[in-house]
Formats: sequence, structure tokens, C-alpha cells
Amino acid sequence: MILKKKVVYMGTPHYAKEILQTLIDADDMDVELVLTQPDRPVGRKKVLTPPPVKVVAQEHDIEVLQPSRLTEEGIEEAIKAAKPDFIVVAAFGQILPRSILDIAPCINLHASLLPQYRGASPVQQSLLNGDKITGVTSMLMEEGLDTGPMLEKIVFEIPEDMRLFALMEQLTKDACTLTLSTLRNFEKLTPEPQDESKATLCKKIKKSDGEVDFLDATEVYNKYRAFEGWPGIFASNGTKFDNVTLVERDKTHQPFEILSFDDDAVVLGCGKGSLKVGMLQPASKKPMSAKAYCVGRGLKVGDTIIS
Repeated sequence: MILKKKVVYMGTPHYAKEILQTLIDADDMDVELVLTQPDRPVGRKKVLTPPPVKVVAQEHDIEVLQPSRLTEEGIEEAIKAAKPDFIVVAAFGQILPRSILDIAPCINLHASLLPQYRGASPVQQSLLNGDKITGVTSMLMEEGLDTGPMLEKIVFEIPEDMRLFALMEQLTKDACTLTLSTLRNFEKLTPEPQDESKATLCKKIKKSDGEVDFLDATEVYNKYRAFEGWPGIFASNGTKFDNVTLVERDKTHQPFEILSFDDDAVVLGCGKGSLKVGMLQPASKKPMSAKAYCVGRGLKVGDTIIS
């Protein structure tokens, strides 16, 4: 007979949903209770939508709590009543108070190689910085933000053309593997304190972060990789750029200068380097091929695509 570990789980987005599913599917884990963020209005019609973690939990008849704050009345009591061996946390979006940290070992699955990129946007930050490697860290939680001692890591080498969605998918897969490894081997693991001198913090992404000036091709391309889906990359006049590839990093050009046409794409110069852009979307208009955009405005080689 398999002796199951009792788990209370806290998480919200797709990354957390997949980890929850992994715990549910494991023969030696028993998810007793799930906590996630409240349902939120989504889209233009503001349809009240449950977090992905809630959907999975309800499919498996697991009790779900959705506190705005973990200090709300009854939350601590509900977690204690579940008698967990572990509290597992992944992209939950709230700091755990000491009263909950003391109930059972609280293990967080953070999508960076800690102490690098503590905070809200570690995967985007890794791409923005053009990192060659990233990974997932399991850590024992304490009251600080991603400051607790590390347990295990899985390292991943990032292909130069990999964008946010593909990297997130890879790290989600690795986080699922790491979750089971850490819980199953917990008694054998030696927590390693984080080196505070190497710690970095990343903030929540804002829409304005997607604005690009084409001064540096590498920087623009890394923003394109990091901001896939939202906020994307766009010029100060609101024109969005898509299907972007890095041509070269070093030659000097006028920012937004049309260097050449390549089928339906256009090669644009940057202050340093150049980029091939396949699609453009003027503010409040539909996307179109970059060449069609230029033809429609009578733009030719040597002109600047954004004035």
C-alpha cells in the first residue's frame, strides 16, 4: 500500500494548473485542498472567469478556497484541518503569512534560477536580458519574496530564437518534474541559503514596457521574445511589430530605416543592428504584411517606416 503525502496547493495561472494536475495524477500524492485567486472579469465583455487552477480542482472534486488575502477568517483553520504534509505554492500571487508557513513545509516552484529574478516576471526578465540559461527552483518559503533556502533546480539552455510561450511551456514541464522530485526526496535534501549578493528582483510587466525605439536590434528582439502575447512590441505612435527576426547586431543605421524588402517582409535598421519584420499593425487597424504597409504609404528603401 502506497503511503500518500497530503498536499495543500496554492496557485493560479496555467503554470500552476499543470503542476496541480501532476500532483493529482501522482499515486503517492493526495491533494486535500486548493487555494487560488478569486474569479476575475476577462475580455471586453468582462466575463467572470475562474483561474485555471480552480477549473482543474473542481474537475477532481477537490475543495477550492479563493481568498483575496490569506489572513481572511477561516483560511488558516481550513489549511490546518487538511493536516498537510506539504503546502505547495506556484505563481499564487500572495505572500504567505507566518501563521500559514508554520503549518507544514511550504515549497514554492519558482521559474528562475534563484536568487536571480525574484518576483513577478522571471521568465520575461530572462528573455529580456538575453540569458543563455534559465530554469526552475524549488525552495522552502519564508516571509520574504522568493528569499527562502533552495532545495533543487532544473536548468534549461535557452535557444536564441525561443519566445515566451515556448519557454514557459518548457519551464512548466520542468516544474512538474521538480515538484515530485522535491516532495519525494524532501527528507534527503539539504536546504541551501540564497546568496543575497547575487539576488535580483523583477517587477510586474506594464503595457508601456512594450514600446521600442529601434536604437538596439538585440534589445528590440529580446523584447519581442519576452512580450509575446502581451504587451507585444510597438512604436511610440502605436504601430505594432510582429514576425520579427534578428538580422545582425552591430552595423549602424538610422532607427526605423527601410534597408530592403524580403518577400512580404521588410528589413529595418536600428541605431545598432537590424531586424526583419514580417507583420505590422497600425494603431486601431488590422494587421498586414510589412511590405503591404510600405506599399500603401509609398515608402521605399531609405525611408523611415515610423516618422
